[in-house]
Amino acid sequence: MFKVLVSDPISDLGISLLVEASDISIDKKTGLSEDELVAIIGEYDALLVRSQTRVTEKIMNAGKQLKVIGRAGVGVDNIDLDAATKRGIIVINAPDGNTITTCEHTFAMMMAVARHIPQAYLKTVGGEWDRKSFVGVELRNKVLGVLGMGRIGSEVAARAKAFGMNVLGYDPFLTEERAEKMGVRKASVDEIIAEADFITVHTPLTPETRHMIGKEQFGRIKKGVRIVNCARGGIIDELALVDAINEGQVAGAAFDVFEEEPPAADHPFLSHPKIIVTPHLGASTIEAQENVAIDVSEQLLHILRGEPFKNAVNMPPVAAEVLSKLEPYFSLGKKLGSFAAQIAEGPVKEIAVTYAGDLADVDTQPLTRHVVEGVLSHHLGSDQVNVVNAMHLAKNRGVNIVVTKSHATKGFTNQVSVTLRTDKEERLVAGTLLNGFGPRITQVDKFPVDVEPQGHILLISHDDKPGIIGRVGTLLGTRDVNIATMQVGRKIVGGAAIMILGVDKGVTKQILGEISALPDLNNAKEVHLF
Repeated sequence: MFKVLVSDPISDLGISLLVEASDISIDKKTGLSEDELVAIIGEYDALLVRSQTRVTEKIMNAGKQLKVIGRAGVGVDNIDLDAATKRGIIVINAPDGNTITTCEHTFAMMMAVARHIPQAYLKTVGGEWDRKSFVGVELRNKVLGVLGMGRIGSEVAARAKAFGMNVLGYDPFLTEERAEKMGVRKASVDEIIAEADFITVHTPLTPETRHMIGKEQFGRIKKGVRIVNCARGGIIDELALVDAINEGQVAGAAFDVFEEEPPAADHPFLSHPKIIVTPHLGASTIEAQENVAIDVSEQLLHILRGEPFKNAVNMPPVAAEVLSKLEPYFSLGKKLGSFAAQIAEGPVKEIAVTYAGDLADVDTQPLTRHVVEGVLSHHLGSDQVNVVNAMHLAKNRGVNIVVTKSHATKGFTNQVSVTLRTDKEERLVAGTLLNGFGPRITQVDKFPVDVEPQGHILLISHDDKPGIIGRVGTLLGTRDVNIATMQVGRKIVGGAAIMILGVDKGVTKQILGEISALPDLNNAKEVHLF
């Protein structure tokens, strides 16, 4: 008999699977302090929480039988994940439970901004019968641009089709085949900005997506566009949006999220007549609250019964003998995946991992998870991807994972090679651990190199001609960018070559453009590895 403690208010319907299970004994004790939880947690196999209970290392150390902590929701900020991992406790959440409710809220906001519903309501209840000021637009035959075609974005696209809208979809993992199946047209961010009458964002907030629609994009955006954000604050530059509306470039906006929540009392969104706001209500429905509890209860049962599970947000225990051999490579594998993702263009269709040397004799599945995590985290955000759910997310995105092994190496005891295949190109990054030097990148595409995978890195493709290194160094110097390390790789004299520079700080897109514009330079990309 497994014992489960529910320490936060959760509906009986949400935990009905646990209540009805013959092998589960469930106790509901809410409002407990840390010390009160410490006093009783030792007798429980599982703990189910929402956001009120803070699950600390002290609580987990007292939970000698604790096997799993379930969070009925998405965020796990109230759970000490590092402590859980050290204790071998699996932490699970419910990322799918709010998909439909957030999708529907997006449509509610889209309709509201199209028909000026909140503004018209306020005037009407205020005693003014004003029909002329609130002439709206139909959704039918309009172009909807969906930035982010994951779970929520895909649901929005399906409903938009029912409204008779023409849908453009952007996502780093969206292929032509998947777009065709969903009845949407695969498009770039620039194409959506130029063509869409409505734009809705459903991406995670990452360095790549922060202010992905900002001052520059608003300068090129289709006049009269309406923008909806029910995803994360910061994806759209809020101040630049206000300016675009005031200048008549954007017709209106509807936001459920802010860069800082709650927003300051003088935030321009709160008083602007063409901007509709709600206080982060995307997941706030009765059904969603019950769904997340049902989802996490189901996975909790699987874990306690030793059955396959998903949605874990930390790494489950690995056999000690396997862990001792693979653990030194975990960070390298993740960085190789991240490096490859940052230099590859186009939706990722396949991640091919090759293990050479002694690693060929080890069960490398845990290491593969770190590689895939590195690839997906670049696009989906580190808070959305971890070593446990990485394979599940890759499968859901239609990304194929291929693993091969070989005892033959290129002069190294072990080598890990990561090849990304997109609908545009194939990129390879390989690395190893060198005694006394730590992790090193040993190959980028066809070029052998020796690079520490750390910090800000510039990858520059160029023709092997005299003077190129000097021109790049001079340009960076005039832009106050200091070069810390440099590697040059080439196969033949005068042929294609790469330059890999370690720099002390990040560079702007403008500087990357200036580098790419230099004579005999092909392109320049920045890679962040931390």
